[in-house]
Amino acid sequence: MGRAFEYRRAAKEARWDKMSKVFPKLAKAITVAAKEGGTDPDMNPKLRAAIAAAKAQNMPKDNIDSAIKRASGKDSADIKTIFYDGKAAHGTQIIVECATDNPTRTVANVKAIFNKNGGEILPSGSLSFMFSRKSVFEVVKPERDLEELELELIDFGLSEIESSDESLYIYGDYESFGTLSEGISKLNLELKKGALEYIPNTTINLSEEQMSDVEKLLDKLEDDDDVQAVYTNIE
Repeated sequence: MGRAFEYRRAAKEARWDKMSKVFPKLAKAITVAAKEGGTDPDMNPKLRAAIAAAKAQNMPKDNIDSAIKRASGKDSADIKTIFYDGKAAHGTQIIVECATDNPTRTVANVKAIFNKNGGEILPSGSLSFMFSRKSVFEVVKPERDLEELELELIDFGLSEIESSDESLYIYGDYESFGTLSEGISKLNLELKKGALEYIPNTTINLSEEQMSDVEKLLDKLEDDDDVQAVYTNIE
């Protein structure tokens, strides 16, 4: 019984630890999306996608509503999205997406993480030609003909589709985010998350040993409170 209790407590602590890291990032993404495109999810595809991502992580409705309301508050005026470019061992290229109300603090933290973990921050825009900004959506894999679905989504701006056991990954150009979001809704697909992501134009393959050289840096970046996403050219 004692071991079972310890297991349950450890599992609960792991969930709390995950929520303490994930929920603030999800809330910030919702606030930024609402600030940029308005607080009505029906009229704001980026907000709709941010809410879907939060729900997929079981974020409570009260937290979601509070994050949306925060977009209309005085403190939201200073929140902005900033990108930092960097590099690490074995030709690894990294773009870090941050949402912050204090760029001075954020850039200092990001620089420190790179410097302490074998990486180097680069001048802004250095990797702009190495990556392409794409609309990326993840939906629950539906029980229907995927070739037919792909043809339907092409009308909404689909450029590529990938399938896994449980999900479909839908890709389109940067400008197609709104129309693809609309298509996903009209075709009754269950949205898990959607965002504008940086996709590498060419990728690199790292061995397990090489990957261990850069993993700590990537983990530290993802753990930072201001970091919303980390994009790399790793396959």
